[in-house]
Amino acid sequence: MTLPYPLRLLCLCLATFFLVHLVLGLGTWLLSPAAVRMARRLRPGTAARLLLSLRLFPLAGSVFLVAGLCVPSYLWLEPRASAEEVGFTCLAAALMAGAIWAISIARALGAATRSLRYIRRSQRLGRAVQLPGELSPVWVMEGAPVSLVLAGILRPRVFISRAVVDALSAEQLAAALRHERAHRISRDNLKRLLLLLAPDLFPFSRRFATIERAWARFAEWAADDGAVAGDSLRSLSLAAALVRVARLGPAPQPSPLVACLVDAGADLSARVERLLRCVPPGEESARTLPVMAAGGMVAVAASAVAVMMHPVTLHTAHRLFEQLMH
Repeated sequence: MTLPYPLRLLCLCLATFFLVHLVLGLGTWLLSPAAVRMARRLRPGTAARLLLSLRLFPLAGSVFLVAGLCVPSYLWLEPRASAEEVGFTCLAAALMAGAIWAISIARALGAATRSLRYIRRSQRLGRAVQLPGELSPVWVMEGAPVSLVLAGILRPRVFISRAVVDALSAEQLAAALRHERAHRISRDNLKRLLLLLAPDLFPFSRRFATIERAWARFAEWAADDGAVAGDSLRSLSLAAALVRVARLGPAPQPSPLVACLVDAGADLSARVERLLRCVPPGEESARTLPVMAAGGMVAVAASAVAVMMHPVTLHTAHRLFEQLMH
């Protein structure tokens, strides 16, 4: 197929993204069982950050290479001919990239729309109440199904049904609200949006489901730990709150971007057992791991930028991209 200069750049960027994302994604997929096993030996917050970084690595690496190597080499070295032939391989890879991006964007937009509808419906059903110990108002919903959730991305708000308020004691309600506050502080709803936006390897595949489920589990554990802060009485109150809310009946999750206190798909018994132990065993990992990992990533990124901007690198990359295009 013959394409003009701008469309050839778009096609090349999409094809390069798909092929690089496929290679990095396959490596991530193969490493995911070992990463999940390693995460079990870390503190929940550190484990959640590790798994989130691993899940987003194929996306970040592919965008970095396309923006830092593909686009500059094309704009600098590709002659501005009126039109040029593009090969089948490049077109097929570009179409695959467009497909996985369209699916991930549609998935994220659908979840965001459902979350916004839930917030608007909940605000019509309830009213904002300033509860003791809470800096932000909590929306209490009359006549709503059993729920205690954190909804929203930029300005997350807590929505709680009257049935939950009546079922919990003051200490249990405070512990549950601290759990949702921990989710708000760590911006877990925004992280859920990033996971929805991250493409999979192929259209309609779920190769990263293991990492995403593990991240969700450790994010809940981290919020539990943030809520109790090592206090045994708070730990018992939150465990009791989880059990009481679960006994009120199943609470459907209105959107993947809504953090529920009791998720129907989560392992409630494991959360309760951790809280009853108060200080979980096997989580004494070195606290320097996140700092070392961040420092290593910055050093690698800086070195990569220096290498990519070298003229020899751009010329070599342009020859490779020419072969891909034709």
